[in-house]
Amino acid sequence: MAQGTGSINSDYKDWEWSEDAGERARLLQSPSVETVPKNSESQGNGLGATSALGAVFIVVNAALGAGLLNFPAAFSMAGGVAAGIALQMCMLIFIIGGLVILAYCSQASNERTYQEVVWAVCGKVPGVLCEVAIAVYTFGTCIAFLIIIGDQEDKIIAALVKEPEEVGSSRWYTDRKFTISITAFLLILPLSIPKEIGFQKYASSLSVIGTWYVTAVIIIKYIWPDKELVPVEIPTSPSTWTAIFNAMPTICFGFQCHVSSVPVFNSMKQPEVKTWGAVVTAAMVIALFVYTGTGICGFLTFGAGVEQDVLMSYPSNDIPVALARAFIILCVLTSYPILHFCGRAVLEGLWLRYTGVTVEEDVVRERRRRLLQTISWFLLTLLLALFIPDIGKVISVIGGLAACFIFVFPGLCLIQAKLSEIQETRAISWWAQVSYGVFMVTLGAFIFGQTTANAIFVDLTA
Repeated sequence: MAQGTGSINSDYKDWEWSEDAGERARLLQSPSVETVPKNSESQGNGLGATSALGAVFIVVNAALGAGLLNFPAAFSMAGGVAAGIALQMCMLIFIIGGLVILAYCSQASNERTYQEVVWAVCGKVPGVLCEVAIAVYTFGTCIAFLIIIGDQEDKIIAALVKEPEEVGSSRWYTDRKFTISITAFLLILPLSIPKEIGFQKYASSLSVIGTWYVTAVIIIKYIWPDKELVPVEIPTSPSTWTAIFNAMPTICFGFQCHVSSVPVFNSMKQPEVKTWGAVVTAAMVIALFVYTGTGICGFLTFGAGVEQDVLMSYPSNDIPVALARAFIILCVLTSYPILHFCGRAVLEGLWLRYTGVTVEEDVVRERRRRLLQTISWFLLTLLLALFIPDIGKVISVIGGLAACFIFVFPGLCLIQAKLSEIQETRAISWWAQVSYGVFMVTLGAFIFGQTTANAIFVDLTA
């Protein structure tokens, strides 16, 4: 993108911005990222230590996750293999474009996190909306994580106690609500209370290993299927022309790595937009192969009968799949505190901005607030997870928000950045980029509106 001489909207300073408020400068960094503070640029070149290859790994790590389990069901909803692949390929163009736009706007605004770029480029209203969206998105993802824990524990317990899954549990200690609650209270809550979460860098490597293992198991089970695994029906076209849109939330949820992409870009040794374009293209192609392999093989194994969580379609006594379930539980247990930390930090930043108090001035109250926020967040997500057992309903909601991070906010940033350029004549490329930004906002708004309406009127009211 052509660099122009211009000024970026700085209305966010009217909100008495404090560099320390809510620790926002590092609230959404990827677990393996170490960035250089902005004030260090005056003392040195301000460059990070991440190579291009390392950045590819981090972006892949940020993209791959629990959303992998829903891709076979997404292929079923889209109407088969051809429709699923075509939908992914079309959306991938704009997903990569959004990542490049965020890097371009990060350079123009000299900001280092996603929400700060939106604040600096678009102004205070989109900035607040972005932070609220991040809080809601992380909250919804935490609910999804607890549902995933319950799904996998149900299967593991059924194999251990040798109870028929259709009959349901007859023992109180194997009841789904009890197992989710005891796991959450004993393991998740203690990990969510601390102010810092330094263990997150280890969780990153663990998540990558678990994701690749799950993909390998699903592909192998398709190539060498068990005799009892017979697909009910293999759809070759969507049931209705609107059904294909129901697969969009899963794709958005799966490929959403945009929030953590800005810190990754600024951590690179050579943070250049051209280099970053190659990095995110390579990363998204790798993620595409993983998601497509999982989606196709899981879908062809079970057909239209595939569960929203594909591992739920496999029998409980399958040992390789049981190991995959254990991997997923371990990944989710370490990922929940990270997502909670991100949401809590956004809420803290909003609170401190409105009160005009810095972290140093409010240390004692910060501890009380953190404890109250953590317990409230934890109890609400746990309660909702216990009474919304279908992960597909949660994905349909947070997938729409993921579309905002992928399309809407990057599109708004591109439009505002180009409008802020001071040029005597505006070339065709300028108009093309503004038009591209408008299209991205329109596309993202459509996906968000369609998925949210579908979630409210179909899923949540069913």
